[in-house]
Amino acid sequence: MSIALRKQKILAAVIENYIATGEPIGSKALMSCEGLNVSSATIRNELADLTAQGFLRQPHTSAGRVPTQLGYRFYVDNLMKRSELEEPVKRYIENRLESSSDAPENILSSASEVASELLGTVALSTAPSGEGSRVYRIKFVRTGRHTSMLVLITSTGMVKSRLFRCDFDITPEMLNVFDRALNEKLAGRPLQSVNRAFAQTFAASFGELGLLMPDMLLAVLDACEEAGTAKVYTSGATKLLYQNELDLISAREVLEFMNDDSKRRELLSTVPDGTEILIGNENSSPHLRKCSEVVTSYSIDNKPAGSIAVIGSMRLDYSRAVSVLEYIAKVSGELIDEIISAQS
Repeated sequence: MSIALRKQKILAAVIENYIATGEPIGSKALMSCEGLNVSSATIRNELADLTAQGFLRQPHTSAGRVPTQLGYRFYVDNLMKRSELEEPVKRYIENRLESSSDAPENILSSASEVASELLGTVALSTAPSGEGSRVYRIKFVRTGRHTSMLVLITSTGMVKSRLFRCDFDITPEMLNVFDRALNEKLAGRPLQSVNRAFAQTFAASFGELGLLMPDMLLAVLDACEEAGTAKVYTSGATKLLYQNELDLISAREVLEFMNDDSKRRELLSTVPDGTEILIGNENSSPHLRKCSEVVTSYSIDNKPAGSIAVIGSMRLDYSRAVSVLEYIAKVSGELIDEIISAQS
């Protein structure tokens, strides 16, 4: 749907003022906006037309206007200007994420925390998808006569460890045998293909020696399964309770949604190619029908690997949300790439 240029300016002014103040905007307030050199009567007529077209609504007769879902959608698609992120904010993001750069999981947990802090709403991030992830390396650390730790490193930098126990003495020589055998078979293998059928075939290929491997192979299967399961990190969920645009029922529905691991994983199961903004009923979950979601992807080795998102009321500062999330995603991807390079 297209609207005349003057109406576009008025619509943008209403939405940007409403995002900034949370108050309905009337014709007198709009007269002071830059670029609107028209009378109060003309603005009133344009506001009436925009309301009739569904872009604005009037909470009650004597009030000014506030945006509708349609108005926000038109604004985001056609009128929104990208805000430039301030250098101190960039440095803050970099410092926070670098302080957690010992593992991808910690980087992404910090990513959701920083996004929530800077944007004042709930934020989520996902660990790199296990769908395209492969085994990079298996290591063993002897922890006792009968115990050892298996450490799995994936192609996306994820590190998972499992302790296992055997009924016999675990010697360094035996661990060397396990190490060589597993890495010959597993290095470069997709995580999803490391299953029980693989373990049985692998053990059988070693004959009698395979009888010593069940506990070790179960540890491998558990580590691969965990590394291949999408992990979602959430921060600031209770901040939704302080957003006046969400009534208590809507806020409670969102909180219930955030407490459901499967629903959160499903929400971010598809990694976007770039940045997406979903408003109101465009959200896939009915729990978010009064909310907006901004989601962007971070890349590993120049390929989209996971998502970082914020969810808030429809009175979200979309321009700033996009700038903040995209910079967090950029820094996160770069730090994870560094971890992977260090393991090579």
